[in-house]
Amino acid sequence: MADIEIKTKKGKCATKAPAKKVIRVDLTPMVDLGFLLITFFVFTTTMAKATVMDIVTPVDAPPGNTVCNSCALTVLLDKDNAVYYYTGAFERVNLQKSGFAAIREVIQQRKQLLDSMGRDKSQFALIIKSSDSARFKNFVDITDEVTINNVKHYYIDELTAEEKEAMELLHN
Repeated sequence: MADIEIKTKKGKCATKAPAKKVIRVDLTPMVDLGFLLITFFVFTTTMAKATVMDIVTPVDAPPGNTVCNSCALTVLLDKDNAVYYYTGAFERVNLQKSGFAAIREVIQQRKQLLDSMGRDKSQFALIIKSSDSARFKNFVDITDEVTINNVKHYYIDELTAEEKEAMELLHN
């Protein structure tokens, strides 16, 4: 509680100066109120719920979901933020090197090519393959490109031995 203490002077000068009052405020109730408010807000707020991104691998693909060679673009992730890509079935000649800055343009060009061929853009499929030396950030970046480019069908798969060899040749 708040206390008021009055100091009085004794002796000759007692009548000349007015007495000074010292006020001492006890803040214990204010601290209690603060903890009650913090407890109330902690118990009444809802925590952010984690959202999970669905990842589909070719093994998990529903039956009858076949991808045409002209509709598929395969992206290979490697060390040093290197991105390799090819369209259709794998051939060493078709493997091209790119960076993350240009992969968005490659995806958009591929979708426009499908549109000019008379195919539906929703038939476009992106196959993502990551090497063991690629960073997780690269995988997150490519899945961001999937979302940005509104790719309806994308798959995550393992690299084949031929793809690894071709990447090594282009990387060196």
